[in-house]
Amino acid sequence: MTQFKTLDDMPQEIGGKRVLVRVDLNVPMADGVVTDRTRIERVIPTISELSRRGGKVILLAHFGRPKGKVVEEMSLSPVAQALEEELDHRVDFASDCIGEAAKKEIDEMTSGDVLLLENTRFHPGEEKNDPDLAKAMAANGDMYVNDAFSAAHRAHASTEGLAWLLPAYAGRSMQAELEALEKGLGAPAKPVVAIVGGAKVSTKIDLLQNLVKKVDALVIGGGMANTFLAAKGVEVGKSLCEHDLADTANAIMSEAASAGCAIVLPVDGVVAREFKAGADNETVDIENVPADAMILDAGPATVEKINGWIDHAATLVWNGPLGAFEIEPFDAATVAAARFAAEQTVAGNLVSVAGGGDTVAALNHAGVADKFTYVSTAGGAFLEWMEGKELPGVAALSA
Repeated sequence: MTQFKTLDDMPQEIGGKRVLVRVDLNVPMADGVVTDRTRIERVIPTISELSRRGGKVILLAHFGRPKGKVVEEMSLSPVAQALEEELDHRVDFASDCIGEAAKKEIDEMTSGDVLLLENTRFHPGEEKNDPDLAKAMAANGDMYVNDAFSAAHRAHASTEGLAWLLPAYAGRSMQAELEALEKGLGAPAKPVVAIVGGAKVSTKIDLLQNLVKKVDALVIGGGMANTFLAAKGVEVGKSLCEHDLADTANAIMSEAASAGCAIVLPVDGVVAREFKAGADNETVDIENVPADAMILDAGPATVEKINGWIDHAATLVWNGPLGAFEIEPFDAATVAAARFAAEQTVAGNLVSVAGGGDTVAALNHAGVADKFTYVSTAGGAFLEWMEGKELPGVAALSA
């Protein structure tokens, strides 16, 4: 794992120093109000610590996809209020992230003050990683902290370019994420089991190809499992299935066999003729899926098989649900496996690391997100890490 500097490596005396902190404040909004403060909560420890230590805390963040233009509905101004409430500390706001508007507000700051700058993506140079924009940002700081792992897979001016221009450190949220990921796949306790679910194999080919070389068992669930079953000659009825990826699925299974990685597929499934909550359903052996039915969840025998692998594991990495968890009763397999993994984690038998949008929602649905060792809210960055790719925003923090 790349060695990176944290706030512990920063000079203890930062009184009066301008600390540029890249955070992720790309939060859900409705009618100008933040509806989910999870990402705000994640960055509070870093902001609070730097403020207590006397730094002038200057926050850089993006919101939405304004594509290099000023879009009023994508201003970070409404987020400042929610941030102020969570931080329990005044948060001022500047109408730009560079130039006179930013400089004026920064010049008026005193030790411990917190200032949120306007959306970095209002500048076309942000997503292009324009060195001139990075230099303009750097002019407002004495040191740089990246606490936005969820944006670390993007080589943008505020996430990568800026890190090379000032002394750079990982914030507490970034540090926690990287340390958790190291336990998950970097240098995990073995045996390692990965659960990968979701709708389509096509979106996770790189992920599967990387995992079969690193884990002892790979559980494949959701619609993805149907593609693998079909590739093995199993009739999956009207189930979601990418039949054109049979060769890809067979190649992944062959690679897994060569690497000594067990591929765990459903042995039974819950099938229905309609995709709706409460639809009439039945559980069948996977070899006996009716031609007019869809597999919408893994069956109880499959859950027992998965839980057996979890029970055997020292480390679990999870991305994606085992079925159509959004609608009952097709959430049963995901909920059962998640709760078993949580029990093993709480008992001290398992290190469990999970991430990805649907995964977080599924674990929250099962009521166990807070019982896993670590749950990443990073989305794309978490997936690219699982795929074995270098993340530019992390590489730029290398010690």
